Amino acid sequence: MSQWNGSDLEKVGAAEELELASERPNGTLRDAVTMWVVRSGDRLYVRSVKGTDGPWWRGTQSRSRGRIEAGGVERDVAFHPVDPGEYAGVDAAYREKYGRYTSIGEHVLTDAARASTLRLEPR
Repeated sequence: MSQWNGSDLEKVGAAEELELASERPNGTLRDAVTMWVVRSGDRLYVRSVKGTDGPWWRGTQSRSRGRIEAGGVERDVAFHPVDPGEYAGVDAAYREKYGRYTSIGEHVLTDAARASTLRLEPR
């Protein structure tokens, strides 16, 4: 497992939004989608409000690789499913960072959204 350097972890974790482009089976990138990103400890996470039925989430499953851009950082990443034991920390990070968006924020805290949680690791 590759680790984020401190500067990139800070910048991406503090960014309001993240652009994520997953790789197709042939290695080309799909169009980027805009989403929320959170930091919990020394890890970065994203979730789909549509759960595992979300189109961008399904796109991450073909190669588990892609590229992100946030906070002035552009990085090739690997997408890793998380253990349900990580959900509580990720939930808390979403509440802290995006809690002001009550009408939207709760959508990333559903069971379906939790099941789509991906950890971003630099590659």
